[in-house]
Amino acid sequence: MNRSFWLKKAVKLVFFAALFVTVAVFVTMGLWNWLMPMLFHLPLLNFWQTLGLLVLSRILTGGFGRGGRGGWARGRAWKRQMVQRMEAFSPAEREKFRQQMRSRCAGSWGRPAEVPAEPAA
Repeated sequence: MNRSFWLKKAVKLVFFAALFVTVAVFVTMGLWNWLMPMLFHLPLLNFWQTLGLLVLSRILTGGFGRGGRGGWARGRAWKRQMVQRMEAFSPAEREKFRQQMRSRCAGSWGRPAEVPAEPAA
């Protein structure tokens, strides 16, 4: 890939990130200015104050990727752990586990839940 391709991608990324932040600030500012002065007699906020409030709330609640693994890495670690557990099962236990998961989760994914057939007497 050539250099201009990556430059265009970077410009698009910066543009959409700035657009996302701007929309988030205006939505937050609108909600704050609509609710907070009326409910709690707090002052109206401008764009920069709202941006500062969002940054502060992000720092206080979640930080900016402080240490540890990100969401994708956690997902891969969870999947790896489940594969290790499944490998420890015997084939009969593995099939029993799969049947239980199908019966628990089938209906929530748009498929009708499978009803196990009862043996004829």
